[in-house]
Amino acid sequence: QVQLVESGGGSVQAGGSLRLSCAVSGTTTSSTNFAWFRQTPGKSREWVAETAIGDAISYYADSVKGRFTISQDNAKNTVYLQMNSLKPEDSAMYYCAAGERGRPWSHWGQGTQVTVSS
Repeated sequence: QVQLVESGGGSVQAGGSLRLSCAVSGTTTSSTNFAWFRQTPGKSREWVAETAIGDAISYYADSVKGRFTISQDNAKNTVYLQMNSLKPEDSAMYYCAAGERGRPWSHWGQGTQVTVSS
């Protein structure tokens, strides 16, 4: 079982930066992937970025490519989402997710709110 706890959300002006953290506990494997999703009221959850424990490659939604960076600190069991050049449309509840490669995302955090004002 994997537990995920997000933190680091808040309010920022457009053009600013935030770093989200996802503390990971429980059992992970070399094929465990991590991702960040976001969701606004009335819309479906949107995939934002993804990375794998045993893989140096990360993947990003076009809407955040070049502005957001996903990373992991295995020593701290934490996954980060560095968000730069934030836009009002980035405002959402951000969720951390984990799952085995090739399978649906099976573990979710409780979310952390990001609000970007113009």
